[in-house]
Amino acid sequence: MLEIYAGNSALKTIQEKGFTPELFSSFLGASGGPKWFTLYALDKYLFGKFFKNQQQPLNLVGSSVGAFRTACFAQKDPVAAIERLAKNYRETTYSHKAKPGEVSTKAVEMMAAIFGETGEQEVVDNPYFKAHFIVAKCKGLVASENKFLQGVGLTKSYLNNRINRHRLKSQYERFIFQSSNSDLKLNDPDNISTTRLPFSTANIRNALLASGSIPMVMEGIKNIENSPKGMYRDGGIVDYHFDFEIKNSGLTLYPHFSSTLKAGWFDKNLSRKVRIKHYDNTVLLCPSEKFIAALPHHKIPDRQDFVTMERKQRMVYWQQVMDESEKLAEAFDQLYQRQDISRIKNISQLLA
Repeated sequence: MLEIYAGNSALKTIQEKGFTPELFSSFLGASGGPKWFTLYALDKYLFGKFFKNQQQPLNLVGSSVGAFRTACFAQKDPVAAIERLAKNYRETTYSHKAKPGEVSTKAVEMMAAIFGETGEQEVVDNPYFKAHFIVAKCKGLVASENKFLQGVGLTKSYLNNRINRHRLKSQYERFIFQSSNSDLKLNDPDNISTTRLPFSTANIRNALLASGSIPMVMEGIKNIENSPKGMYRDGGIVDYHFDFEIKNSGLTLYPHFSSTLKAGWFDKNLSRKVRIKHYDNTVLLCPSEKFIAALPHHKIPDRQDFVTMERKQRMVYWQQVMDESEKLAEAFDQLYQRQDISRIKNISQLLA
């Protein structure tokens, strides 16, 4: 049910030291909206059991829904926070042809449910689980709230990216809102300008909301507190499934809803692969084709479900996926308890 891949260095380390939480210094959470429901039970297992007694720093790096997940993981009760995120997301309903303002309002409500009364301070103060929210700061037409102008800008982005990913830097900057004691070290060969800012209780909500503010679907976030003035949008625009190198010592754990990895939002329909060298120290967890084929509708959830399904049907389907995701958590637990390292495949099978 669960496929496990590792880069060359990661596989060598695991073979020498075994598969333990102490090996990991970083964690990745990708964009993908409701696709995340596939990982629901796995997330609860990882932060309710596997990393529960973590006494060393773990950099939690996420964009869009991945950032929302990291905001859950860094709270005192991560499992309860994950459950609140899932419940709110599953029950969210939009009017027919909802406008960006409505979708953004629902996201604000979701964020309030995630944090509760003390969650923001808990994330800011956490000494071990260090959250990082990736956000795209927009330049030119993509910063406009006028749908026509924004659409023209996004078309330009698609063409720029199709020619070469590094051309996106003319329209976007990567901003990482992070724990003030972060030691995360990144290398991006595409040279997209990267600014790192500490979050606080003053800006953490808008930083998180910006990371999930999908172009054309939601309103952007303008002038985040304690940040350069401008328009901030979904971090997945630049970092959808990630194509940068984490240079910290230690391995990176990356639970993902698919074995297909795309660097940025505009790569979704391209054959371009992420660079294998960036996954040398990464362990990738993803559902198998067998698992996906056994799901209702034989697919994982996606945003189109809001359009193609009635609310009750969609909620039932998403809950079924969440229930089925327990099988992924069980499979990971078996790997960990039995130290069945032979199950881990080389990631070159996916990325070469």
